[in-house]
Amino acid sequence: MPSPYRAIFAAPGSKGFSAAGFFGRMPLSMMGIGIVTMISQLTGRYGLAGALSATLAMSAAVLGPQISRLVDRHGQAKVLRPATLASVAAVAGLLVCAQQGAPDWTLFVFSAAAGCVPSVGSMIRARWAEIYRGSPRELHTAYSWESIVDEVCFIFGPIISIGLSTAWFPEAGPLLAAAFLAVGVFWLTAQRATEPVPHPREDHTGGSALRSPGLQVLVATFVATGAIFGSVDVVTVAFAEEQGHKAAASLVLAVYALGSCLAGAVFGLLHLKGSASRRWLVGVCAMAVSMIPLQLAGSLPFLAVALFVAGLSIAPTMVTTMALIEAHVPRTNLTEGMTWTSTGLAVGVALGSSAAGWVVDASGAEAGYVVPAVAGALAAVVAFLGYRRLRRPVPTREGQRERDYEDGAQHVA
Repeated sequence: MPSPYRAIFAAPGSKGFSAAGFFGRMPLSMMGIGIVTMISQLTGRYGLAGALSATLAMSAAVLGPQISRLVDRHGQAKVLRPATLASVAAVAGLLVCAQQGAPDWTLFVFSAAAGCVPSVGSMIRARWAEIYRGSPRELHTAYSWESIVDEVCFIFGPIISIGLSTAWFPEAGPLLAAAFLAVGVFWLTAQRATEPVPHPREDHTGGSALRSPGLQVLVATFVATGAIFGSVDVVTVAFAEEQGHKAAASLVLAVYALGSCLAGAVFGLLHLKGSASRRWLVGVCAMAVSMIPLQLAGSLPFLAVALFVAGLSIAPTMVTTMALIEAHVPRTNLTEGMTWTSTGLAVGVALGSSAAGWVVDASGAEAGYVVPAVAGALAAVVAFLGYRRLRRPVPTREGQRERDYEDGAQHVA
């Protein structure tokens, strides 16, 4: 491990909570694609599969920030455990109904209930922010490390989920995802020494973190970005099936995540000059442009190469986004602020997976890659329109922290 990454783990307890976060985040890459695979295996209906995945994502988008707001006020252990138990119980209900051929409405009910899953990635990043507050160089490396972990989850998660559901039994992927969630969250919440200090209600006089103009831009852009991810997942599974190699979809999606993982690893070692907001804008535009080659996909090998290249812009953009959130959101709302970007992604995933499912059912898989291209264009437009808010952040009640961050951006990536 390069020395900057070794250095951040000198903090006591950091290895433990990061490892727990890995298991807790595996469902992020397994659950949605697992539901798509399970339903397509059992019914052959990609429209229904995409709609259920979208329901789960939309529910998580609504409930996630509320859970994180409670975490900021009451602490991770008190909130995450009951939320996780409720989510796991709902997943169990979904799998039973799917296996028994229950009416479609029952599948939607349990998918919606499963959305109370906590944003484990936000919880881990909040712990890093607590440890390295005032040390932007180490915090940048820590955020980069967590982006690498995210992408490792997306490399192995789809392979495990799709592979088990196609080779063992259809419900296997979502079932294992629920198990990972339970193990990760309960392991994480058992580590109380590194848990951020909760801030009571009276400390939250500024209201929701979403009142920050800069955060509003980030969330709006991430809705379109999420649509890229959601549509790519659904269309890739359908494309692989049309090619006669449905199980290979997991490998192709793993290559997509591998590109992001490698880029994130390198990005964490760099100390780039210039403002974080400008790097963020360039990253969003690169993600948009990378969707164009997918329109030419005629085979799985070509698609894998195109997705690898597309993945190179993901992790650096995500790392920069976390740094911007830390700069634009008050400390008392940090976990909530980080979760709002996950919410934007979840909403986008819901819209993208639904739209992609409909297009695939109507016109075939190759036509479905139009959806991520349109989503990428929308992300770039929103980023351009909101760029001014990120360049000139509005001070919160904590003073000039945002402007201090921008002034120091040329020294820290």
